[in-house]
Amino acid sequence: MSHASLTRRMKFSARHRYWNPALSAAENAAVYGVSADARYHGHDYVCDVTVRGKLDPRSGMVIDLAEFDRIVGQEVRRRFDGKTINEDVPEFGDGELAPSGENLAKFVFDRLQASLHGRVQVTEVTVSEDDTLRATYRGD
Repeated sequence: MSHASLTRRMKFSARHRYWNPALSAAENAAVYGVSADARYHGHDYVCDVTVRGKLDPRSGMVIDLAEFDRIVGQEVRRRFDGKTINEDVPEFGDGELAPSGENLAKFVFDRLQASLHGRVQVTEVTVSEDDTLRATYRGD
């Protein structure tokens, strides 16, 4: 049976800062620079999610697009849009995951893989902070 890939782009706006509570303020500033500023900073993120699966012979699709959009919307836009990631997403609170593009991409990858229950395989998640910086996670 044929396989195909499908990529959905989801946009969201969020704020974050890099801060490790195990480090002093000076150490945080040395490691993270201006990104450690207590006032946070924001991005208009772009998240590309690619899945791969068998083509359904009736629909010609690897997954029902409405269902895929609902799941990606729940795991990405609903979770992050308009949020301060460090404060509003528990997994990224102080002492937890640093809200880097790399960690965001892996987090979204893992959440989507679990939410899709093996119907399709998540092959790649890319999170872009702007036109000059993006992080991609492809799993193991």
